[in-house]
Amino acid sequence: MTLPTTKRAQHPRLKHRCITAVLLLLMGVVAWLSTQYPVLIDITANNRNTLSTPSIQLLQRLSAPVNITAYIKRGLPLRNQLSDLIERYSRIKPDVTVKFVDPAEQPEQIRALDIGAEGAILVEYQGRSEKITFVNETSLSNTLLQLLSTEKHWISFLTGHGERSPIGTANFDLGDFGKRLKQLGYTAQPLNLSSLPAIPDNSSFLVIAGPSVPLLAGELDIIKHYLQQGGNLLLLTEPDATLLKPLLDDLGVQVLPGTLVDNKSKLFGINNATFVLLNGYETPHAITKNLETMTLFPTSAALSTTASPYTPVKLLNSSAEAWNETGELNALINFDVAKSEQMGPLTLGLALTRKFAGKQQRIVVMGDGDFLSNAYIHNVGNLDLGLRLIKWLSFDDNIIDVPARMAPDNRLQLTPLSIAVIGFGFLMILPLILAISGWWIWRQRKKR
Repeated sequence: MTLPTTKRAQHPRLKHRCITAVLLLLMGVVAWLSTQYPVLIDITANNRNTLSTPSIQLLQRLSAPVNITAYIKRGLPLRNQLSDLIERYSRIKPDVTVKFVDPAEQPEQIRALDIGAEGAILVEYQGRSEKITFVNETSLSNTLLQLLSTEKHWISFLTGHGERSPIGTANFDLGDFGKRLKQLGYTAQPLNLSSLPAIPDNSSFLVIAGPSVPLLAGELDIIKHYLQQGGNLLLLTEPDATLLKPLLDDLGVQVLPGTLVDNKSKLFGINNATFVLLNGYETPHAITKNLETMTLFPTSAALSTTASPYTPVKLLNSSAEAWNETGELNALINFDVAKSEQMGPLTLGLALTRKFAGKQQRIVVMGDGDFLSNAYIHNVGNLDLGLRLIKWLSFDDNIIDVPARMAPDNRLQLTPLSIAVIGFGFLMILPLILAISGWWIWRQRKKR
């Protein structure tokens, strides 16, 4: 007995439909499992799409959620780049989250956080926050490392001689900088050596911010003794300032006469040559490492070094077009070698170190104090540089060094002959092969 022809035809159709249904079901199950149990494999050379081992170890030390708010305009590619970077962190620590905010939609919040037109990324952890403008794995991991530190630091600011105040509101004061230090866990304590004839032992370092009247002989002796015993110091001087010369002489630092000027500032739209803009930091040092933003110094003195027990490092250097102008500062200034003026590059920031009692003594001398003042602290990267100085002087400068992981060979170089062969092959030979194949298949089918 044989089945009717129609039934024999329906049987393989039903079989094919069942197989199709089973395959679709399996595909659905696999798709669902991939959402529940994702598996990511980085097959790039040097694992360029995976966090480095130091960053992973840091995330394992974080016990609380990390909230990142990115103040970036809509439609910018930076949003996608940041999302991809945060995704790498959330794979290791799922409670690392990111939220995007368009600065144009939250103007009051932007003003309160003092975020410029270029935007910023705010990283929050356990009630503390850090603001960064340039983000990659190195900068984000180091920001998290800084937020992880709970050590309290006391900073003594010398007062009583017209210095810039860390709580003052005048344009020349450092009030805004002091507020930021407080947010980061640093305590700025005023120090008047006439009422407290010693520098407290709990001070991480001493700040002398441009006194306008001379220090008493006894006060100088206290500070000199503090330095001789390995104390750390941040000294902000000004052009033609001589009040701190006794201290500078002991440190082996000289202030060159005149004011540092740089006509190169006109390239950035600044018509005042006394405004020195730095957009590169060639000297390798922990303070300027990975510093990507420009810094602005409104009125600066050039510095030089002499023999001393300290090892100097030139932190900040002007361009080759700068010089120390000793004459009147007007629109017609010109370099004059007869006036003992020196052509750049000139130094406006020095880091000094020496070994004392098994520890490293750290000192920073800056030829300008205005860059940290209320009037200029929020310009370009001044705040970032100021915080780097503070962290280095207080030994709070632990840095995660993320090794560069570049593809071993990400460039394909072809000879002109190779390019011609490839072009001719794709434009002529490949279409011809497809045409001939199509004609041959058509011919074979027609013979049937």
